[in-house]
Amino acid sequence: MPFLKIDQVSKAFIGGARPVQALQAVSFEVVAGEFVSLLGPSGSGKSTLLRIIGGLLAPDTGAVLLEGTPLIAPHPEIGFVFQTTNLMPWRTILQNVLLPLEIQGKLDENATQTARDLLALVGLTGFEDAYPKQLSGGMRQRVVLARTLIHRPQLLLMDEPFGALDALTRERLNLELLRIQQIQTKTVIMVTHSIPEAVFLADRVLIFGERPGRVVAELAIDLPRPRHLAQMGSAHFGQLTMQVRQHIDELASMVENKTLDY
Repeated sequence: MPFLKIDQVSKAFIGGARPVQALQAVSFEVVAGEFVSLLGPSGSGKSTLLRIIGGLLAPDTGAVLLEGTPLIAPHPEIGFVFQTTNLMPWRTILQNVLLPLEIQGKLDENATQTARDLLALVGLTGFEDAYPKQLSGGMRQRVVLARTLIHRPQLLLMDEPFGALDALTRERLNLELLRIQQIQTKTVIMVTHSIPEAVFLADRVLIFGERPGRVVAELAIDLPRPRHLAQMGSAHFGQLTMQVRQHIDELASMVENKTLDY
């Protein structure tokens, strides 16, 4: 049985003169410990799919199953990391990380130490008493990752988490994410618009077509793990990124020709 199964998921939004079909019969499976990147044009339903997987949004048809059980609401085994950090500016970094346990009424004598351990894991030892405004964008995203990990989710859903960061910070956080995934054996589904990032991080890249969103291509990434930045300069890495780009270019050409024909 797969760890996660997305089975014929479709979703439309009512707005304006007619419904907008965001997703159409999306199906794929994810095994435990796998890292899957979702690539595709803006508006192809990738973020909508993440919210459906996380139980934040109900599909119109189809189902999401986590270890065989249908997901119909947010689940403690699932954590979200979004592009916007949404840290509370009046709380210290330690207090922000502890917030999920506080909301759940699970603050106990071990919670503070757990939060400190997670801040150490993401490289923020010594910043426990700082406030978000005192941290860089990359450091704030590390806090978000620690806050997400505090309730020990097995599945991480990441929606362009590093998209607003500069290239060097983004690379460092990619390495940090891979290190944490290896240490804690997390399953990750990540939306990104960066082809090199998708290839560098993932075991598989799923490519979404234009709206209505659906998986139109899949590429297994056979780069050895643990990953390191030097691999991005290899011929094989270049071949993999070119294969992904060719799929995307073919999709763009099909859409252009369809528009011209129309």
